[in-house]
Amino acid sequence: MLRRLHHEQPESFEFTPANHEWALAQMTKYPVGRQASAIIPLLFRAQEQEGWLSRPAIEYVADMLEMPYMRALEVATFYFMFHLAPVGSVAHIQICGTTSCMICGSEDLMKVCKEKIAPNPHELSADGTLSWEEVECLGACANAPMAQIGRDYYEDLSEESMSTLIDQLKAGERPAPGSRIGRFSSEPKTGPNACVDVPGDKEAHNATTSIALQYGTYIKKIDGTEVPLTAPWQATGQIGPVGLMGTQPRPKTAAQQAAARAPRPAQGVPASTHGITEQDAEADSKGKPTEESKPL
Repeated sequence: MLRRLHHEQPESFEFTPANHEWALAQMTKYPVGRQASAIIPLLFRAQEQEGWLSRPAIEYVADMLEMPYMRALEVATFYFMFHLAPVGSVAHIQICGTTSCMICGSEDLMKVCKEKIAPNPHELSADGTLSWEEVECLGACANAPMAQIGRDYYEDLSEESMSTLIDQLKAGERPAPGSRIGRFSSEPKTGPNACVDVPGDKEAHNATTSIALQYGTYIKKIDGTEVPLTAPWQATGQIGPVGLMGTQPRPKTAAQQAAARAPRPAQGVPASTHGITEQDAEADSKGKPTEESKPL
């Protein structure tokens, strides 16, 4: 969508002392020579002060950041959060018209805006308090159709709720943002359906665990003990909730217990205890080849 600057522009723009101090503080967040990275927050603050983003405001911010006007214009004309023309003094409604919202009825929302605000996007209402426009995806696809007003999202809208929302704005009210059908976050309209107990799931997990144990799906720890890989989903009573991954180690066999009790060879003991003959150890210490190591 082509975005142009408004045909009527103010003569000048300047930050208020408070906003100017705030802008200088934002610039200190970036290294010297990289202060242009603060372009978006500064432009947004200019828009909040003026109500929309004029050309003098864009150039004023560009001068503060020591960047070419064209670079600042590129940013201002790219993002839909920047209003390049005067908007309603009370609210400017941005309706998402991209795929998910379009399928779920965003065109019906725009029809309401045409009837209750102005027939065309970017036009002010008769009293100058409201305006609207269609924008690209606003990232609330699971809660479509939706609209953004200022910094707030209004989701799960319908013709009726959109009409009510506009009436509230005209009356000077500030409607609470969020879903209009009481949905929390972005779960399905029918309610959460993940990580919940579903009939049959527990039996399926237990059957899978039984098969895994039957085929010996174990992992051996560094101390020689073993734990099943399926431990976190064990049926109650098979293996207790202690140890690695919430399980109790598999009991050792008699041979494993005997091997664990056997003393380990310490440094300085005869080489024969390691399975090496005294003759080989002596030859190795003198750098002489043994019978086994001599070349054929």
